[in-house]
Amino acid sequence: MDRRVVVTGLGAVTPVGTGHEAFWEGLLAARSGVRPISHFDASAFPTRFAADVPDFDPARYLDRKDIRRTDRYAQLGIAAAQLAWDDAGLERVDPLRGGVLVGTGIGGIQSLVEQAEVLDKRGPSRVSPFFIPMMIGNMLAGLLAMRFGLQGPNVTTVTACASSGHALGDALRAIQSGEADVMLAGGAEAALIPLAFAGFCSMRALSTRNEDPEHASRPFDRDRDGFVMGEGAGFLVLESLEHARARGARIYAEFVGYGRSADAFHMVEPHPEGAGAVLCMERALEDAGLRPEDVDYINAHGTSTPLGDVAETVAIKRLFGEHAYRLAVSSTKSVTGHLLGAAGAVEAIATVKALAEQVIPPTANLDHPDPACDLDYVPGRPRPAALTVALSNAFGFGGHNVTLAFRRFDGSDARA
Repeated sequence: MDRRVVVTGLGAVTPVGTGHEAFWEGLLAARSGVRPISHFDASAFPTRFAADVPDFDPARYLDRKDIRRTDRYAQLGIAAAQLAWDDAGLERVDPLRGGVLVGTGIGGIQSLVEQAEVLDKRGPSRVSPFFIPMMIGNMLAGLLAMRFGLQGPNVTTVTACASSGHALGDALRAIQSGEADVMLAGGAEAALIPLAFAGFCSMRALSTRNEDPEHASRPFDRDRDGFVMGEGAGFLVLESLEHARARGARIYAEFVGYGRSADAFHMVEPHPEGAGAVLCMERALEDAGLRPEDVDYINAHGTSTPLGDVAETVAIKRLFGEHAYRLAVSSTKSVTGHLLGAAGAVEAIATVKALAEQVIPPTANLDHPDPACDLDYVPGRPRPAALTVALSNAFGFGGHNVTLAFRRFDGSDARA
């Protein structure tokens, strides 16, 4: 487990931009990706806005035949993965030494609903023969293995909003253990359909700030009233340092730690004292050989929910003590909304970019800080900073928690 792992490619398809450069620009500008729902009639819903990927054209990445055979979540994921692959400049990878790890919380739910309607209205003979492969959550990983010719580890993780965080962590382990030299890892989600939207509305999990949707996602703010549902995809190319060095790859950051835990508390509510969050952050630091005081920045899970933001703040303070008030914390969900199973990967990209660019992306819409959320959340504007170590948190329904630790790469072949 001593092999060092680095990030050499980034691909993002998000509500604020496609491609990691456009995504990063949107984060720094605090340009909201939240807008009124336009692709179905939401007039009867208590929430009528979301963070969709505007003007996405799958034909840029897939031919017409494959578009008809893939769910939107897979289309978004293929696009992000292709962008990451191209960004890494990979030309040839030993098929037996490369793999794919994908996280998705819901998978092909759009296809599930569409084909259920076909069955109901037109009968069983009219259900698409591609329905099952379009619907099952693991198909994106399979499609990416076929696309890039990767015959190594191929796994899909399903841990709700922690899914793609776990995918990245497990990909890290595959390289550290020597099972692979290159891993394409990330996640995708596309659940902005009436049924899924209605389910979250019925849970009263979503913001209802219909008169001002651009400012509805407001993590750590006193006036937050729920999260904003989004869609998108993010993928990273991970390589062993030796493999990256041998081909002269550009390195964005080093991936140094992975922690995971369970709250074992409630189906959808976080542990009020952040017990699981403390554990996964602590385990990520231990895995990386870091101390709490080494951390400069945390990209928070920060969903804009009344309970979640407080629990994460409590967890940070429990683990980091006085250092919690010296490090910076921000939530990029304030701009992108919550991308569910894709959130962990997209936010890992934001964390890696922060290290590479030495800039902390802001928490937008933090106008009236909640007294219970009293850390430095970098409100409103990006902040240049000397960053060496950063964490990215992702927590999911069911009490699934994951923390990823990244270090700025200084060009040295010696372990820091």
